Amino acid sequence: MGTTQSHTAPVFEEGEDVNFDHFQILRAIGKGSFGKVCIVQKQDTKKMYAMKYMNKHKCIERDEVRNVFRELQIMQGLEHPFLVNLWYSFQDEEDMFMVVDLLLGGDLRYHLRQNIHFKEETVKLYICELALALNYLQSCHIIHRDIKPDNILLDEHGHVHITDFNIATVLKDTEKATSMTGTKPYMAPEMFRSFVEGGPGYSYPVDWWALGVTAYELLRGWRPYDIHSSTAVDDVLNIFRGDRVRYSSTWSKGLVSLLRRLLTKEPESRLSCISDIQNLPYLADVNWDAVFEKSVPPGFTPNKGRLNCDPTFELEEMILESKPLHKKKKRLAKSKSKDANKTSSPLPAHLQQCLDTVTQEFIIFNREKVSMVIFRTTVKSAVFPMIV
Repeated sequence: MGTTQSHTAPVFEEGEDVNFDHFQILRAIGKGSFGKVCIVQKQDTKKMYAMKYMNKHKCIERDEVRNVFRELQIMQGLEHPFLVNLWYSFQDEEDMFMVVDLLLGGDLRYHLRQNIHFKEETVKLYICELALALNYLQSCHIIHRDIKPDNILLDEHGHVHITDFNIATVLKDTEKATSMTGTKPYMAPEMFRSFVEGGPGYSYPVDWWALGVTAYELLRGWRPYDIHSSTAVDDVLNIFRGDRVRYSSTWSKGLVSLLRRLLTKEPESRLSCISDIQNLPYLADVNWDAVFEKSVPPGFTPNKGRLNCDPTFELEEMILESKPLHKKKKRLAKSKSKDANKTSSPLPAHLQQCLDTVTQEFIIFNREKVSMVIFRTTVKSAVFPMIV
């Protein structure tokens, strides 16, 4: 997709806001509910990233602008070794962009579909790494609400990273969430009960339930409950009341005990904090500092000879997409020329108003600038402690 662009690194002005021109588009690698993802290279530093881009018109039509803004706001404040971290966000006339860590190991759903058999020791490490990530999110008062294999990416060494915060929510103090949102097969019982029966709502334990469902699925190839996106809410509640989870006789007693406690239906009794996880006899041999530093080698390493994603994404972008990303510069230049000649038809007033609002309220972010400010403040504080 980016092969026609110049290989000579352009010169950008110091302090210039990062924008689309700063990146070389290499290839499409995926698409989500309201955005597409491609691999890009920042032209001045040559660093590689994943870039998610979301069409403004489509987001407005589907009433998804609020989710985009919420994801941006949440990701700006996060940085953790087991998350997909945000580096830049910017916009142009057509799209909103989020530039994040590039993880070429593929998501866990892709590997399940490739019939990869995940061994117990591998899943045990995944649980530890994800528990550290969930504990961090909890310390930031965030519920992810969509933990599942699709939203867990592997880096080239096989370590896990949580992505996709577009339905995450931030809790204040002791408040609870009440909306029923997420992916049904991974949603905790209290989310359905809250929707049907009302009541106090739900909190951080829903993510730990989803961790239990995900771990079970990685080990067995199917989920502990036969719940699908099309399953009615009342039927889901009946499944929780009547069905019992079946654990493999080949799994260790410690693993079964851990999964049972993650899949406890009452949130008050569920494992839902890092200290509870760390105190389990099954995890007594875990060096948590080493896990955090990613010095514990995963039992599964993704294939480095391929992208570990569906190749049809690239074909769709090249052939089926009416406004392909690699032709954006020419398209926008042509559009501006038409505007100058007043030959383009104006947008309906309500749509133009929505677009204007999105443009005004979009959150621009540059982690490099934030890091530099923190670094300078730290140095100043160390050298001139009385000034700060």
